[in-house]
Amino acid sequence: MKVLLVDDEPELVSTLSERLALRGIEADWTSSVEEVFHMLDKKSYDLAVLDVKMPKVGGLELMKQLRERVPGMKFIFLTGHGSEHDFEACIAEPGVDFYLVKPLDIDVLVEKMKHVMER
Repeated sequence: MKVLLVDDEPELVSTLSERLALRGIEADWTSSVEEVFHMLDKKSYDLAVLDVKMPKVGGLELMKQLRERVPGMKFIFLTGHGSEHDFEACIAEPGVDFYLVKPLDIDVLVEKMKHVMER
């Protein structure tokens, strides 16, 4: 499984990438939405883990752009600003596979990733 991590908190996604690698999951990361499309020019990904709220382009909008470019990509969303409204808006979007609130439990994230990919 090849995973793309996108969050405006570089410390979070770099640490997640390292912890996923220890579990045998290949994960690249960026804290820049603009960088995502350069990364896709070089590599393909099965799953994207996206922050819901980021400057300029939020996770839901980024998902729509990624879907156009990579049909079949799966998505898990993260937020540090979890509210019932955010949750309802996120799960109402077609293609949103899971929504997790930060701080993350890495084992829960890995479990959700495996579940999404098995579908």
